Amino acid sequence: MTTPIRTTIVGDLSDLPTGAMGARTVVWWGNIGFMLIEGTAFALAIGACLYLQSMSPSWPPRGDALPGLLWSTIFTIGVLASELPNLWVSRKAQQKDARGVRAGTLLMAVLGLVLVGIRAFELQHLNIRWDHDAYGSVIWMLMILHTSHLITDLGDTIVQSAWLYTHEIGEDQFSDVQDNSEYWSFVVLAWLPIYVLIYWLPRWL
Repeated sequence: MTTPIRTTIVGDLSDLPTGAMGARTVVWWGNIGFMLIEGTAFALAIGACLYLQSMSPSWPPRGDALPGLLWSTIFTIGVLASELPNLWVSRKAQQKDARGVRAGTLLMAVLGLVLVGIRAFELQHLNIRWDHDAYGSVIWMLMILHTSHLITDLGDTIVQSAWLYTHEIGEDQFSDVQDNSEYWSFVVLAWLPIYVLIYWLPRWL
């Protein structure tokens, strides 16, 4: 003899939204966690550079050339300017504008490719090898650390753009676009102290 299963309805969840954006999603908090961890890595690398600088009679050491300013400044202007379309596509994601999100994400992918190209020229004008001395090693460490984040976000943006143009866009995809935009802002802001530390602080000193 079987006992019938009793069911009790404790609440109606049918009116709840099927998705969310920002701090209401787990992915957003994961993105914040990534930025905190990676921001700590940037801070440690900058601290190492400042420590070596404090222990050296001159910075860069005598005989080492200063890095070139042209390509680094072009990159800095470009990466700061990229924040305008980046914030625009983030706003389109909040507005759930599928057309705007597709166009904005594609534009950010193109801008990312241009900035990686400029970074390639910048690396050629650091004017020192990574294994020449401690100065060369720490300068290259900072540059490669930031470049890895630049390329990582570019790859994510390219994949995201391809997906947006080949699939229907839902709540989760709008949220993903917004998260990617926030990560790009982190990449931009992380560059500014590194730019000052590598290119301008030695000249001021």
